[in-house]
Amino acid sequence: MPDLKYERRYKRLHKGPVAGVDEAGRGPLAGPVVAAAVVLDPRCIPDGIDDSKVLTAARRADLCARILVCARVGVGVASVEEIDTLNIFWATMLAMTRAVAALDIPPAFVLVDGNRCPDWDHQSQAVVGGDARCLSIAAASIVAKHRRDCMMDELDALHPEYGWRSNKGYSAKVHQEALRVHGPTPHHRRSFWRVAQAELDFGPGVAAAE
Repeated sequence: MPDLKYERRYKRLHKGPVAGVDEAGRGPLAGPVVAAAVVLDPRCIPDGIDDSKVLTAARRADLCARILVCARVGVGVASVEEIDTLNIFWATMLAMTRAVAALDIPPAFVLVDGNRCPDWDHQSQAVVGGDARCLSIAAASIVAKHRRDCMMDELDALHPEYGWRSNKGYSAKVHQEALRVHGPTPHHRRSFWRVAQAELDFGPGVAAAE
């Protein structure tokens, strides 16, 4: 289970609040990438915070609501257009930067899940596998994943044939088949090769028809 070892170390070294940052949605064919930044209050931490990937959707929703009540939270989003313009890596870095900027207090230090921090002015440390090791990163993973899932549920209501309520934009069989039959929507990432191929098959006018 993740713990507060990293937070305690860097709070002691930098004399201020430590934020954990994680993202959701790097791999899907559709939808934005979403990042969250969380500064936990050691006196009020919900039980059960863990890597969002090992939690059920219902558990993530419950924990997200509880985290929002007792922690400082910032959320950042990079749009499909930004993903296609910048590429998914730099769009993810942008979403993380926006998440930290959305916090209502400036962190003294930032812990980032993965092996690379954004190019920013914050003192920070990348933590490989941080969502399973660091409690604030795990909390951020829950918020980012739940927020993005909610966005994909809303998009599913507009385009139910792609099955986004269940696959959240990932390359599931039903999603691939819908791309083959219907072509891409404006919410698809045209810089991803499966979507680019579908657009070639249907022609550039498919987005305008949606």
